[in-house]
Amino acid sequence: MLRLNEIHLPLNHADDALHSAILERLGIQAEALLNFTIFRRSYDARKKSAVILTYTVDVEVRDEAATLLRLKANKTVFPTPDMEYQFVAQANGAQKSRPVVIGTGPCGLFAGLILAQMGFKPIILERGKAVRERTKDTWGLWRKRELQPESNVQFGEGGAGTFSDGKLWTQIKDPKHYGRKVLAEFVKADAPDEIMYVSKPHIGTFRLVKMVEQMRASIEELGGEFRFQQKVVDLEIDNGQMRAVKLDSGEVIVTDHVVLAIGHSARDTFQMLYDRGVYVEAKPFSLGFRIEHPQSLIDKCRFGPSAGNPILGAADYKLVHHCENGRAVYSFCMCPGGTVVAATSEPGRVVTNGMSQYSRNERNANSGIVVGITPADYPGHPLAGIAFQQHWESRAYELGGSNYDAPGQLVGDFLAGRASTELGSVIPSYKPGVHLGDLSTALPDYAIAAMREALPVFDKQIRGFAMNDAVLTGVETRTSSPIRIKRHDDTLQSLNTVGLFPAGEGAGYAGGIMSAAIDGIRVAEAVALSITKK
Repeated sequence: MLRLNEIHLPLNHADDALHSAILERLGIQAEALLNFTIFRRSYDARKKSAVILTYTVDVEVRDEAATLLRLKANKTVFPTPDMEYQFVAQANGAQKSRPVVIGTGPCGLFAGLILAQMGFKPIILERGKAVRERTKDTWGLWRKRELQPESNVQFGEGGAGTFSDGKLWTQIKDPKHYGRKVLAEFVKADAPDEIMYVSKPHIGTFRLVKMVEQMRASIEELGGEFRFQQKVVDLEIDNGQMRAVKLDSGEVIVTDHVVLAIGHSARDTFQMLYDRGVYVEAKPFSLGFRIEHPQSLIDKCRFGPSAGNPILGAADYKLVHHCENGRAVYSFCMCPGGTVVAATSEPGRVVTNGMSQYSRNERNANSGIVVGITPADYPGHPLAGIAFQQHWESRAYELGGSNYDAPGQLVGDFLAGRASTELGSVIPSYKPGVHLGDLSTALPDYAIAAMREALPVFDKQIRGFAMNDAVLTGVETRTSSPIRIKRHDDTLQSLNTVGLFPAGEGAGYAGGIMSAAIDGIRVAEAVALSITKK
């Protein structure tokens, strides 16, 4: 197989244009091209009047060696690299206890899947419910203002990523091509085939629910075991070595290998880990608001006359501004054609997040507009960031009317420093509802000042971004974990607890579905190597 990079074609190219471009690039006749598949397709919309598609393709040709020799000076043609996933170990029956995975978000699911595929038959613990029951409970908050603290956007099978845009790309380095393994397993679990080649693949919530169930079934077929509504309340650690986990039911599971994939909102578990002496430190995170615009405005600004083209889909954006007060303001978790959702996991607090379905066809675009926070903003205790988040979540609950409505304000009013009293052309999507008012006390003063500086700057990049009728909804606090459970770079085990493998977003080692899943694979490999070397 040969790989061809940088084949550029116009957005509305003819059906046979890619075939012709391959022949031209290789300098061969049609009969010499046996087959080709698209490895990646991306777009360049910097010139809105002439959007360009860029393809990377893998091809089969007659006399591959001769073709390579003839084109050896062409850096866009080379042998297709081997990206097939290779297992690092296989269970040999010598393990004394089964590995335990705590958490069923993307990190925990992939840690469990890889361990199961290697024959280690993991026990996978989840404090929340199975994904369909969890979905009903989540809708209960959105529709009826009824919060289930152990079954919501944050807790339950699939993790927080289930109620998101289902974005499947990451900017982390991936020299071992773990990302391809993630995508391939998602396709096996009924994700659309296109996620294997589009540059910014996404799935959406409804598809993710079914995929999570399919992955669970695959793990169970391989001997893995899922236990829902099983909250880990304690760890048994003997002289720095993991010995067992204790559940809220009183059951004790003996194990010397624990994958800690608990997500960024398991605050009570963070406290338990700290109390047990596991090394934990504060880390930076961000907080801010959700902002909503008409999706049509974003499409037009990003794609010009090509807006609405099905290949391009709903437009996204990525923005950042470094403010005079030293703060960075940036867009986070942008959800094209999506909705703002209630994402709290604690009574008496309001948290927002963004979600899209696969179709991305809702009226509004939404994104977090967040401000960087560092441990210097909440000095002292390693867990002080949690209290910092909780303070602003409680304030949002109060400003929203103390009924799980979210506080909101029109962008024009926010910039002018006056309370909003009625909506304009943009109808906020957050459920249960939005209570308009003044958001100036919903975040620290330095964050409000930074956002007021950043929004007009963003308007110069996306005309209309600071439109008067755009809606801000507060607050977004769960951008990432406020702590890091540090681990060794080589063994991926806790700095001071052998057999404990901190992983994913909650441990401070991922941000988003893809990076969390990749970290789950890495940690599963580390567990397998630790078991088989004993």
